[in-house]
Amino acid sequence: MGSLNTKIIYRFLGITAVLNGLFMFITFPFSVFFNEYEKWGILNAGIITVFIGLLLYFFNKPTSTNIQKKEGYLIVTLGWLTLSITGMLPYLLSGAIPNVSDAFFETISGYSTTGSSILTDIEAMPKGILFWRSATHWIGGMGIIVLTIAILPLLGIGGMQLFMAEAPGPSADKLHPRITDTAKRLYLIYVILTFAEFFLLKIAGMTWFDAINHAMATVSTGGFSTKAESIAFYNDTPIIQYIIIFFMFVAGTNFVLTYFALKGKVQKVFQSEEFKYYLFGTIGIAIIIAIIIIFFQDPSLKSVLAHPEVYGKTESAFRHAFFMVISVITTTGFVSADFTMWNYLATGIFFALFFTGGSAGSTSGGIKVVRHIIMLKNSFLEFKKALHPNAIIPVRYDSKTVPQTIVFNILSFFIIYMLIFIIATVILTFFGLDFISAIGAAASSLGNIGPAIGSVSPVDNFAHLSSGAKWFCSFLMLIGRLELFTVLILFTPFFWRKS
Repeated sequence: MGSLNTKIIYRFLGITAVLNGLFMFITFPFSVFFNEYEKWGILNAGIITVFIGLLLYFFNKPTSTNIQKKEGYLIVTLGWLTLSITGMLPYLLSGAIPNVSDAFFETISGYSTTGSSILTDIEAMPKGILFWRSATHWIGGMGIIVLTIAILPLLGIGGMQLFMAEAPGPSADKLHPRITDTAKRLYLIYVILTFAEFFLLKIAGMTWFDAINHAMATVSTGGFSTKAESIAFYNDTPIIQYIIIFFMFVAGTNFVLTYFALKGKVQKVFQSEEFKYYLFGTIGIAIIIAIIIIFFQDPSLKSVLAHPEVYGKTESAFRHAFFMVISVITTTGFVSADFTMWNYLATGIFFALFFTGGSAGSTSGGIKVVRHIIMLKNSFLEFKKALHPNAIIPVRYDSKTVPQTIVFNILSFFIIYMLIFIIATVILTFFGLDFISAIGAAASSLGNIGPAIGSVSPVDNFAHLSSGAKWFCSFLMLIGRLELFTVLILFTPFFWRKS
């Protein structure tokens, strides 16, 4: 390990495991309430996880509590693996998902907020297991790493390096100079949004159990539902879908902007260049999709509109268009309709959206809107530089000059992202997927989206994949959730050299 502070790494993994185990204890009463036999599997999983965590914590007292960048990258990556390995214990010990490959896939899909599933009969699953499944979304959504940063001062450990490694997007905007206060504010917003959506869904007609599960899955942009049909189950209750549309959009917005909005500083929200692209881009694409549904839907394909004779075809078309566009852009992955059953143009547009992502600083996955903005601006500047080779024209974002190092970082990220996507597609065809399904599964897993195209379309799932394909997709979900560099840097020789 060289100069790495291994004890602080193990100690942090211990804290991660303890917190994960405590969430399992919170899940236990749900299983007790529904009088399920699986409750003992959940309880035992919590006990084992907390025990492992306490061992790691108490037997690794570091001489130095300073976390450098190397430790930060290792802690975040290994922390996510710790979550996923211990997080599959409730599935295994309860017998709900007895296969290790399936249990790990479902678990990492939860923590990475991808929402891809191997479950074929969700309604038949124990309620306690369904709650744990949604809880993995909620834990992973903002990142248990950020939660831990909020309590690290109590343990005498500083966490700035962890926040920089974990924070989604190319930048980690801070709400407050102290990183722990930032973490607390982020989680407060997270909790407020979750409870607000829970109450609204309950009022709109969901059961309290379905409401809490869907609230956790929405705010985390996860997408696990308690229904096999996902949100299409509620096609007869449009108000539920409109509530979820709103909260999906908010969850895909930079949480710093949400903080300003809650503080009444709405002008700051609309000053954000990324938010304007995100807002108007979403509206524009959804309108195009709605027009396709109304006027150009292929009559040979089965209609998936929800009882248009009751709600009116136009309303239904716009609702499904906005729902599915926002679901894919924010990488939530809820399904109100099967977009592959509209027409080929709509499917093509949705596949392009797989590479969009929500805002930086949100719980969404994908490439992120801000990276696209800066790449496009840099590309247009190259045309200007071709005409004026001696001119110094910087890329400007939010009226500020973007340092060239950040531009290079974003270009590198995009190139590596697309290269991984291409290689992943080839590897998945090796595992037996047809080409269309392979590109769908690769794009969906890497972008943490959930539904894809081909045999992993919005009305299908990943159960039919081979064990090798499931493990590989799990790897893609992990590196996608942690923004590529955090994980891939561990595979470089210079990372392990003594500095």
